[in-house]
Amino acid sequence: MYYTLQDTETGEIYEVPKEFRFIDLAKQYEKEKNKKVLYVKFNNDIKELFEKIEKDGFIQFCDITTNDGVRIYRRGLFFVFYIALKEINPDDKLYVNNTLNDAIYCELKSGIPTEEYLQLIENKMKEIVEKDYVFVKKTVDKFDAIEMFSNNGDEDKALLFKYRKKSTVNIYYVDKYFNYFYGYLPYSTGYLQKFKLHKVENGFVILHPTANQPEEIPNYQHSPKLFFTFEEYKNWLNIMEIETVGELNLLISQGSEKVRELIRISEALHEKKYAEIADEIVKRKKIRLITIAGPSSSGKTTSAKRIALHLKVHGLRPISISLDDFFLERDKTPRDEFGNYDFESINALDLDLFNKTMNDLIAGKEVMMPKFDFTSGRRTWYPKPLKIEKDQPIIIEGIHGLNEVLTSSIPRETKFKIYISSLTQMNLDSMNRIPTTDTRLIRRLVRDNHSRGYTAESTLKMWPAVVKGEQRNIFPFQEEADIMFNSHLVYELAVLKMFAEPLLLNIDNTVDEYTEAKRLLRFLDYFLPITEMEEIPRTSIIREFIGNSTFKY
Repeated sequence: MYYTLQDTETGEIYEVPKEFRFIDLAKQYEKEKNKKVLYVKFNNDIKELFEKIEKDGFIQFCDITTNDGVRIYRRGLFFVFYIALKEINPDDKLYVNNTLNDAIYCELKSGIPTEEYLQLIENKMKEIVEKDYVFVKKTVDKFDAIEMFSNNGDEDKALLFKYRKKSTVNIYYVDKYFNYFYGYLPYSTGYLQKFKLHKVENGFVILHPTANQPEEIPNYQHSPKLFFTFEEYKNWLNIMEIETVGELNLLISQGSEKVRELIRISEALHEKKYAEIADEIVKRKKIRLITIAGPSSSGKTTSAKRIALHLKVHGLRPISISLDDFFLERDKTPRDEFGNYDFESINALDLDLFNKTMNDLIAGKEVMMPKFDFTSGRRTWYPKPLKIEKDQPIIIEGIHGLNEVLTSSIPRETKFKIYISSLTQMNLDSMNRIPTTDTRLIRRLVRDNHSRGYTAESTLKMWPAVVKGEQRNIFPFQEEADIMFNSHLVYELAVLKMFAEPLLLNIDNTVDEYTEAKRLLRFLDYFLPITEMEEIPRTSIIREFIGNSTFKY
């Protein structure tokens, strides 16, 4: 018996015998195309290479140039690191913390590692890679898995399983070692040839090829402000005694009063940070222009409004000006490499007009303000001029706020730049991190549906372009910020779960977005829901996405 598979990219047809595995077909593909396959998409569903082919379908061979490919490569490295650490020092433990510029920042239970210790681990990892161990996946009963990991000293994993509805757990084995990972792994350790450990701060980063640099290990550039912001939030989690999703679920399971207290503390920490930002602006005295930037769904608009409130407490009267009103007229808008209007380019803005307007306002002059009509692509003008006083700082919110080119003619000492993003620090467990991008994506799914009437499919379809724009226009400038604000709320995914799951369930495997929808559904399944909606303040950043905010957007 044979199955017929068609390559979705080339249209090539493969006739494969029964009992053929995806690895057998992938090896054949690799010889022909000279391209290392980490996984396949079969009928828009991710399949690990060890799985059997059991029906006809459409296939796509995928490598590290995809987001899922990067995730799979990383998980494989985490397991290899885990094994190497057990071989060298069984009492030590790996904590996978967060991303830092395409690298993964980690720490060790034993403390700050020496260069020699890291080199010893790296050499052992290389030995494991060269032995090309196959990752074996087994399905075990949930309660057996809880006992296995509890006996292994991995209480964080045992706690994570406790609150999942699913009655089984998939465990990966290599030789005598076993581990659990949210998501898929490569076929074997031999697929993980390129990596490097690099000492950073109190831990180290794991460097590896990326989607943009698939053939080499990128150089690491440290971002101290971003690192500090992650560490600050980690300290907040310590205050709340919640470092993993299992611990969050444990608290939710203890009842409404515990949940309400968690919400109150989380919101108070945000309020404290907003107050600190306002205090810093006031302390600098010369600040006349405040720019706020960050990636999509970071809560920039709510943050701008809350910072403005705190500035008013200090007796200031801030005004907000929309960067959107400074777009060039449509016939002057630059185009991207595909010939489409590139509205996200900084060159889509009338920089000369913006700088002249800001300088004139700061100088106390009356200024006619532009108003951009997006329907016609033409500029109009507000009927009355604007004039501001010295106690009226200007707040500008937009993706280019950190780029010095935007405000090149305005003296640096009169500007205050704020970077806002949802930087998730809480992980599923010590080795399964929550990507910061996922929190923002789930926020956007909910907001797009609630406020704009978009389906989850349409949001997922446009998301790669959004991320591409962020990588080009926002992330390279984040260290330019005077201060960074982490807009993540420790409880928010347990709230967003209720809104996002029904939207994602509407996506089926007839569309490409099914792969991502399924991944996000599996991710949200780890969270117990929070239903105490009345406790969430109407000024909360999460209200920007779920609705019923006191602010107008």
